[in-house]
Amino acid sequence: MTTSRRHYHITTFGCQMNKADSERMAGILEDMGFEWSEDPNQADVILYNTCTIRDNAEQKVYSYLGRQAKRKHEQPNLTLIVAGCVAQQEGEALLRRVPELDLVMGPQHANRLQDLLQQVFDGNQVVATEPIHIIEDITKPRRDSKVTAWVNVIYGCNERCTYCVVPNVRGVEQSRTPEAIRAEMEELGRQGYKEVTLLGQNIDAYGRDLPGVTPEGRHQHTLTDLLYYVHDVPGVERIRFATSHPRYFTERLIRACAELPKVCEHFHIPFQSGDNEVLKRMARGYTHEKYRRIIKTIREYMPDAAISADAIVGFPGETEEQFENTLKLVEDIGFDQLNTAAYSPRPGTPAAVWDNQLSEEVKSDRLQRLNHLVATIAAERSQRYMGRTEEVLVEDQNPKDKTQVMGRTHTNRLTFFTGDINELKGKLVKVRISEVRAFSLTGEPVELTYSPL
Repeated sequence: MTTSRRHYHITTFGCQMNKADSERMAGILEDMGFEWSEDPNQADVILYNTCTIRDNAEQKVYSYLGRQAKRKHEQPNLTLIVAGCVAQQEGEALLRRVPELDLVMGPQHANRLQDLLQQVFDGNQVVATEPIHIIEDITKPRRDSKVTAWVNVIYGCNERCTYCVVPNVRGVEQSRTPEAIRAEMEELGRQGYKEVTLLGQNIDAYGRDLPGVTPEGRHQHTLTDLLYYVHDVPGVERIRFATSHPRYFTERLIRACAELPKVCEHFHIPFQSGDNEVLKRMARGYTHEKYRRIIKTIREYMPDAAISADAIVGFPGETEEQFENTLKLVEDIGFDQLNTAAYSPRPGTPAAVWDNQLSEEVKSDRLQRLNHLVATIAAERSQRYMGRTEEVLVEDQNPKDKTQVMGRTHTNRLTFFTGDINELKGKLVKVRISEVRAFSLTGEPVELTYSPL
């Protein structure tokens, strides 16, 4: 079968892991001869890479699917794919709900897209959600950026948080070998990528499943060891990692981040609740005191480090007093950014069937109060940048003002300044900050400090 001038479109919902999976699947489709189409209505293959963390993301998928399912009645050759976590969770039930679907595939099957599509082109309706050992990643992702790239280091999650569907849909933890990760980073360095974000659903668990123990009795492969191992990859100027779990965040890791100049001083460590009783019901495995100690240690080593996190309000049974403990934690720590969400029950998770669910009104009220506090504190935290000179890695043009470019500081603060994207993309530029907002900065370029060969 030929695929000349056939087009594909991918819509991605949810987390960075999904974004990385979408880039890999786009790479596979382009290897098969498909071309990217901005407009889904012009595409022959439409893939929705889905997320089940929030109910509204799931509903959105169904509304998008409904539109394309209608189109399929006029264009029977249209291929419809649902990938990602909704696919894993719903499996064959998705086919019953949307019989026009051709392929339902869980996140562990992203690398198998070509084989699975071949089965579809041979006339089959395919469901691929069985757990598999993830084959080492040799596909070349179609990266959305030419400056920054994701690199998966560990798939899956062994935690059992009572609100979270991820372990059910992404499978058990499987770490890639340090050699495979470094090889992918070296290739990115050769292609001109300047920043790499190491990704894992629970990245601090990296290496626990790999063989080898040091004479002191600790795992030979940890995230800390990996950072030392990949730090000198040529061409890569910055390294980030996400997402961290407070249970595994060690002082050894913090010390490594302070010692290694390429590792950015930005830490994303979800706390979810500031109340110990709620944390216990969530099965998070730490207390708010432990969380505070981690942040204190980070700031002892790196006083300017940016801290971002995730928080859930309205967890089943959360009292007003327990919610206020979350507000207190947010106020005491002073986050640079916080992703907030009202609890939404996910199928197959323990908390979804508890009978002490809170009303939507209470959840919505708490979310608004938390968001208001977050914005106030983020604006205060931003003040420290005023008048400072920051090194910014230029990623793109400012879509709202074509005379400006935009990029991020070491601490992950979005920064705008006047400049020509054709000259500056991928360069590190010293920028004097002249305007601060809660979540972004504006400044003037002082000098170019780095120009790629």
